[in-house]
Amino acid sequence: MNPTLVHTAEELRAARSLRPGPVAVAMTMGALHDGHAELVRAAAERVRGPAGGGSVVVTVFVNPLQFGPGEDLDRYPRTLDADLEVAGAAGADIVFAPDVAEVYPGGQPQVRISAGPMGERLEGAARPGHFDGMLTVVAKLLHLTRPDVALYGQKDAQQLALIRRMVADLNFPVEIAAVPTVREPDGLALSSRNRYLTPAQRGTALTLSRALFAGRAVAHHGPEAVRRAARAVLEEPTELAVDYLALVDPADFTEVGDDHRGPAVLAVAGRVGDTRLIDNVPLDLGRHHA
Repeated sequence: MNPTLVHTAEELRAARSLRPGPVAVAMTMGALHDGHAELVRAAAERVRGPAGGGSVVVTVFVNPLQFGPGEDLDRYPRTLDADLEVAGAAGADIVFAPDVAEVYPGGQPQVRISAGPMGERLEGAARPGHFDGMLTVVAKLLHLTRPDVALYGQKDAQQLALIRRMVADLNFPVEIAAVPTVREPDGLALSSRNRYLTPAQRGTALTLSRALFAGRAVAHHGPEAVRRAARAVLEEPTELAVDYLALVDPADFTEVGDDHRGPAVLAVAGRVGDTRLIDNVPLDLGRHHA
């Protein structure tokens, strides 16, 4: 199926008007891979009934507000033709690929969403202002696409938590749904930035997921055991420069105490060569994980 490609808000409204029924949106920065395709497939399952109907909108927009000084905005891959194929094969009906002037017609927006304290932790501390920029564009794209449900990947767990909080705090009329992280057979989380890795660097990057899986395997023993097991893997001699390892409450991304039981997120970030990668796994502390 070839999705309808639109570039402006007016074209998006026209394309949406031709498709009755509920709408799901999957927001991306392009360079689509199987993880994005899983988002689109999940979106289609949510809105298509037995008789058909409903529509899936995929947004493709490299948001400059999310990139800080020295980050990879200019070299971030832009592969719209390939993205259309991936999105269409996964079930997208409309691909909305605006340019910067369409999303920010007045230039850099003076009024922005503030991510608050949660936006200053972990990824927010490593990338100041990143989450303000992310929430600002998500808010704009939610207004433009007007979905019933918006789907986001669990791999960006802090982003997902912040979007949920924004939608709750600011009364956005949309359901936010999470889609589990998609991984390569060897465990590496799919990311558009993986294409920057050499074969040797890719092997080094596996240290991230190995650390997470080691922590998850002992989740039934509690937080201290999880942290110890994950750190043991990260301390092995590799070319990975670890940014952080954190075991946090999924509601606000504060570190959990050693007596914590119940849901948590084990998150890690590091740099392999010039490429910064993040990964995480959800845990239920105090319970065995398969």
